[in-house]
Amino acid sequence: MALEATFRELHSQLKKLQDNLLALRLTVAEDKPLKGEAALVDQFEDSIVDAMGLLDECLNSAHAAQKAVGVPLDLDRARRALTTCQNRFHSAAQRFSEELISYEKLRDLASVCQSRGREWASWAGSVKHGLEQCRVPIDSVTKALAACWQEIAEHLGTTNVTVQANNIGQQIVSDPIDLHGLERQGVT
Repeated sequence: MALEATFRELHSQLKKLQDNLLALRLTVAEDKPLKGEAALVDQFEDSIVDAMGLLDECLNSAHAAQKAVGVPLDLDRARRALTTCQNRFHSAAQRFSEELISYEKLRDLASVCQSRGREWASWAGSVKHGLEQCRVPIDSVTKALAACWQEIAEHLGTTNVTVQANNIGQQIVSDPIDLHGLERQGVT
């Protein structure tokens, strides 16, 4: 795949993940039952908002990388932006994994269903479905990031020109002076 198309695909996959996280946040915060409160709702919403913030940073970096692979091509800038993008994505994915779909959080979600009645059970089912909907986009972003790194590596592998400037100054080298010959000529 062409370099620019690969980076466009990364941006597209990140947008899909962002859309799914937004839908999940709406389900968690806006669709919760009106009767009763649960600390779990706030924990889920906070984790989703934090992951979305990291994903926004990721999208900004992906956009910068996408610009860098355009004309004029700047692979170093693309590499730096892609590194930032990947770091933010890994942080968001880790937050998703640890704070939203871990065994403990899913167990807490199930216990809210059992103790609070039918309306909460319906909400919990929607939240669980929303969490599942995020898995495929996370996997797609991981693959898109790998494809971007592969494209950068291939482009760097085809560029074999290396320029190295060592600007030390001017160095003048002359033959050794024959002092005995100068003395014979009267030079001291």
